[in-house]
Amino acid sequence: MQGEAPVDGGAGAAGSAGSEPTSLSGQSRFVQRLRRRYAEELTLLAPGAPTPDTMRAAYEALRARGHAVSAALRIMRQLVLERLVVLDCDERAPLATVTTAMTCLAELALDIACGQAFADLDQLHGAPLTPEGARAQLWVIGMGKLGARELNVSSDIDLVYVYDQDGETAGTAQGRGRITNHEYFAKAVKTVFGLIGDVTEHGFVFRVDLALRPNGNSGPSAVSLGALEDYLQVQGREWERFAWMKSRVVAPRSCVNDGSAQALRAVVLPFVFRRYLDYAVFEALRTLHRQIREHAARRAAGRPERANDVKLSRGGIREIEFIVQLLQVVRGGQFPELRTRPTLQALERLAVAGLVSEQTAQALADAYTFLRRVEHRIQYLDDQQTHVLPMGCRDDDDGSDLSWIAHTMGYADCCPFLHELDGHREFVANEFDRLLGGNVECKGCNGKNGKAAPPDLDALIETLPAQLQVRIERWRQHPRVLALRDDARQRLARLLGRTAQWLREGRVTEEAAVRMADWIEPLLRRESYLALLWERPGVHERLLRVLGAARWPARYLLQHPGVIDELASDGLLKERFSADDFERELEHRRRSVTITGEDDDETMLNLLRRAHHAELFRTLARDVEGALSVEQVADELSALADSTLRVTARWCWDRLKQRHREQPCFAILGYGKLGGKELGYGSDLDIVFVYEDEDERAPEIYAAYVRKIINWLSTKTAEGDLFEIDTALRPNGNSGLLVTTFHAYANYQEGRGSNTAWTWEHQAMTRARFVTGLESLRPRFDAVRENVITAQRDVAALKREIVAMREKVRSARPVKAGRFDLKHSPGGMVDAEFAVQFLVLSQSRRHPELIPNVGNIALLQRAEAAGLLPASVGQAAASAYRELRRHQHHARLNEEATQVPADQLITERDAILALWRHVFG
Repeated sequence: MQGEAPVDGGAGAAGSAGSEPTSLSGQSRFVQRLRRRYAEELTLLAPGAPTPDTMRAAYEALRARGHAVSAALRIMRQLVLERLVVLDCDERAPLATVTTAMTCLAELALDIACGQAFADLDQLHGAPLTPEGARAQLWVIGMGKLGARELNVSSDIDLVYVYDQDGETAGTAQGRGRITNHEYFAKAVKTVFGLIGDVTEHGFVFRVDLALRPNGNSGPSAVSLGALEDYLQVQGREWERFAWMKSRVVAPRSCVNDGSAQALRAVVLPFVFRRYLDYAVFEALRTLHRQIREHAARRAAGRPERANDVKLSRGGIREIEFIVQLLQVVRGGQFPELRTRPTLQALERLAVAGLVSEQTAQALADAYTFLRRVEHRIQYLDDQQTHVLPMGCRDDDDGSDLSWIAHTMGYADCCPFLHELDGHREFVANEFDRLLGGNVECKGCNGKNGKAAPPDLDALIETLPAQLQVRIERWRQHPRVLALRDDARQRLARLLGRTAQWLREGRVTEEAAVRMADWIEPLLRRESYLALLWERPGVHERLLRVLGAARWPARYLLQHPGVIDELASDGLLKERFSADDFERELEHRRRSVTITGEDDDETMLNLLRRAHHAELFRTLARDVEGALSVEQVADELSALADSTLRVTARWCWDRLKQRHREQPCFAILGYGKLGGKELGYGSDLDIVFVYEDEDERAPEIYAAYVRKIINWLSTKTAEGDLFEIDTALRPNGNSGLLVTTFHAYANYQEGRGSNTAWTWEHQAMTRARFVTGLESLRPRFDAVRENVITAQRDVAALKREIVAMREKVRSARPVKAGRFDLKHSPGGMVDAEFAVQFLVLSQSRRHPELIPNVGNIALLQRAEAAGLLPASVGQAAASAYRELRRHQHHARLNEEATQVPADQLITERDAILALWRHVFG
């Protein structure tokens, strides 16, 4: 997603090595100075883009010529910059060539400086030791662009120095010079700074900024890992989360290579990325950005050229970084695949996650690339740490700085270049304002810092409808409300004010507002949800509509509050569940937490639960908004269950300690509502586990595997659970093995041997299907199912057994007098289901169109078409069954009884009774 400027042949000839006087690189004053000063050394850097190996070789050659470490590092830096100007301006190298080389230069220089500092200090004080006697390690943490591997050519480097453990040094051989590790590493930091940052006759390697360390410039130069953790947990501020998001141990190289530096991630990740959706950072980022803009405005006062700062001005590089980092911080706690440092890579991931459109992400990436390339050219002029575009571009002065920049960007003159620049900046500024402008109040209002004062809660209550007024009245002295910080209490008051306004306008119902109050109250300690609703008015309004539609969504939202962010999607109502996307995103998240070492069982369980709950809620939102039929809801929920089973089975096998092969020879069979693809909200899963594996260890291994799958699906964690699992339909029911060989399963179902399935198990087989597992078992299962349901049967005996089973089920579900139970009363859904099962088991041998597991409605229609039911009986029963399902679905959504007055749904009941009479007499 990295765009480059157009190449214009009229901009000047490109030199291959930078030695040609007519080359664009040769017109840089900085390059001219370098070529005069270091003409003999320029050839020490091998041709092509600088790499760690070629830079180290150049450094070693300089040392061999007698240069001290400090001088060799600085000269190496000058050689690298001269090469990059040539590659960038003359050969149009991609942005990544420049930023990667500069990052590698910084890492190499810091590694060399650390090695020198440690060698010098060890001679004086001995090695720093941990309490266990191992060598204590200092980690040089690169922040900002260094951490993200996107360093610019004249950048300072933001560093934080952290050592792993306190202790003392070993002392010298004579037993003298012992100091604390803290003192040792403070001295090391001072030495590194001198080798890298001091200005000498050869300049500097990098300007070094330590202001991002704990307590800023007033804090110690190096802190222990424990002290850093304490600081971040107790004192860490919101803006520091953005800084630490790009943090990375960059030196010494040995700590990066041996993995010991990974310990830093365990401290930083919980600080940067919160468990819940974190919209509270919006205001913190607004404040930070306002301070940056005000600082830029002060710098530009009386100096209008400074308004053309491609980094800090409106629409500049910093605003692109803010857009990206804000979305990462808000969602990164729940979506680990968003936790990446480089800006362009983060934009790609945000687009994949649907947080920005692909078009917007591409446009931001193009703007970022363009602005970074301009920034580099500004710095190529004089090696100054500036981002301000030079003024003036006279038609008669091709030698002006601005003309040179335009030419190196591939433009014949300044006008098209400036037009392109303005277009990118305007787009960035508009996107930034759209994302972050949200609820910033206008200047001139009466509130603090120009914000409108929040509504007074007492005055607001008086304007509310009676039911809502009573509900909010309780909040006056509610401990959770009183415990809120001022900014959170103000958000709460503003949310209520906006809700009241929508009530007056008729956009939402009073019942929805009351349910929102019920929903918010237990979540008041999680202030990020108040921030989310305030920052996203569209989410607030859609939430009220969902809550107003039924009671069950409110309960679900209370159990899984984080899913409300799904309401922010513009395409929510148009989209449908995609199994491929769901599973691909989960695998991305799995890889992300594996890379950072967070892939323990609890994390993996919660990844599954968050993803499942979010998808279920999307279906729920589409359902209550009327975008899905009952059948479509069942299709989506069933497809989601299938995907969840596939992912769970895959992850559990990968994490099974005693697994004996790469892939399991195993399958999951679905029965009941899962098998018939008629799942509802909260349905349990009827499943049977089978395997086919000749290994003598197989029974024990697959038993452990199945127990793990069931545990992963049903265990309650902080994120809730997934499904209740029912395995009663396995061979021999609850007294049988939890997992059986496929051969034993087939024998049991097909009646081979003394132990065979009952008729009710064959009834269940009509709705069974292969869900996931070893693909070679799929056709074999289908064959077993077909053999079972097409077997020759005594039809009269079958009819008696099914009628007896129906009476047994009915007697276990008593119905109140004067009521009609949608499922269990005569003429209810179970009557239709039993009639279909009888038709399939008794007639599919002669009518193969009844064999496929296509659902009760389709099978009733097929039975009528086959002449097994009188004209219109099957169709009428199918329509009645659909209507009863719809009523049952809505009753459960609203947490109402599924028994209705006996004088309701008479047409539907009569249609199913007619079906029953024709089938069973």
